[in-house]
Amino acid sequence: MSFITFASSPLVITPTVRSFTFSKPCRSNNTVMSAVRSESTSTCPVLTKFQKDCATPTPFLRVIANAIAGDMQAGLAVHGGGDLEMILTYVDALPSGKEEGLFYALDLGGTNFRVRSVQLGGEEERVVATKSDQLSIPQTLMIGTSEELFGFIASKLAEFVAKEEPGRFPLEQGRKREIGFTFSFPVNQTSIDSGTLIKWTKGFNVSGMQGKNVVACLNEAMEAHGLDMRVSALVNDGVGTLAGARYWDKDVMAGVILGTGTNACYVEQKNAIPKLQNKSSSSGTTIINTEWGGFSKCLPRTSFDQEMDKESLNPGEHLYEKMISGMYLGELVRRVLLHMCKTSDLFGQSVPAKLATPLALKSQDLCKIQEDNTDDLSSVGSILYNIFEIKADLKARRRVVDVCDTVVKRGGRLAGAGIVAILERIERETKRMASGQRTVVAMDGALYEKYPQYRQYMQDALVELLGHDLASHVEIKHTKDVSGLGAALLAATNSIY
Repeated sequence: MSFITFASSPLVITPTVRSFTFSKPCRSNNTVMSAVRSESTSTCPVLTKFQKDCATPTPFLRVIANAIAGDMQAGLAVHGGGDLEMILTYVDALPSGKEEGLFYALDLGGTNFRVRSVQLGGEEERVVATKSDQLSIPQTLMIGTSEELFGFIASKLAEFVAKEEPGRFPLEQGRKREIGFTFSFPVNQTSIDSGTLIKWTKGFNVSGMQGKNVVACLNEAMEAHGLDMRVSALVNDGVGTLAGARYWDKDVMAGVILGTGTNACYVEQKNAIPKLQNKSSSSGTTIINTEWGGFSKCLPRTSFDQEMDKESLNPGEHLYEKMISGMYLGELVRRVLLHMCKTSDLFGQSVPAKLATPLALKSQDLCKIQEDNTDDLSSVGSILYNIFEIKADLKARRRVVDVCDTVVKRGGRLAGAGIVAILERIERETKRMASGQRTVVAMDGALYEKYPQYRQYMQDALVELLGHDLASHVEIKHTKDVSGLGAALLAATNSIY
């Protein structure tokens, strides 16, 4: 696990092999590159206006954080009270470390799905053994029928179980294998092991699923394939990440996903949830799935954001996600560059044909562009040529870097404002940080993991909004791929046996 802690003076991130430690501020590559680029901005009105429209100064970020907090409160008060769904997950018991037995996790949240088996050995042995497999979802199934999608998943799950070593971890007589099902799409959860689909996201548009119990769909498919298994816990990837990280660190209070898509969940006090009708249980807390991608108030949307939204699969929805997640950063940069080409001679007198190709530029390309610290920005030139067949001079390369930095800075800082809203919500109910106690945020997702500039901008926003005293008690842990373990653990925690 990697982690970031915030100390009482301004800090920068210095990566090491397994963690992020901190040193005194130095002139970072970002600072150096800003000096190199600055001369290009004043001569490009489109870029100047775009930078102004995307600006996120600290007072504006405070407005955003407060608005997210207001929507959180409204969503906790009544269903549909605000942009954030604030979905009850019915995860009232988090892993304790005492769990024992063989459990499974199935993760469906994008173009791939994963299946995992986990043998738990209690407090002494913890995770005895684990085995996993990852498979691609064919594009046709992402827009097919529910029977086709879940039938495919069940068939691959059956193949996974068939490859297990016979008798290695035998189940007790009459006991079914239990699964934690990570279903990372908006769901109206009705219990720990049931929930109906609200809507598809991430390029999925499977027919016959609206209002259906997703667990029933999987259970029926497993039964049809002769699998003696049942879903004991339905979670999303944020909840799985929180639970998996909590297994090793009891101070984990929130889980955030920053990858192709984004979401966040956190531990809430039951007595602070007006819409929760039955507050009686052995636990005084539960996990809330915010579905924060749906936030839309007072965001710094540009004409390019609006055009991209109109042409998306879900226009008018998930506006916050479209500003901070990896799926959209590259596409927004491409649209800005295309407009600059049409209104100026950015890449010469003609508009490069391939620059008009939607989704051609990815967030990983932006990262490589921003990491180029050569005098002539040679890597930037290579990326532009390899993707768009553009031969760009140094002036054009500088402008490309400026556009990338503007989009990524806005995204990272807006993500930081969202995390602050959650941390301040936790603090209001628990006073953890004020009393000197750690509050840990478990982070996962390729955007967070692989984009250091994005991480830095996010961290800057956190410290600016929280202040150094409170921020010194915040720890952000990079908990890669623990959502599968978390799902299996929640299956164990909620076992019917």
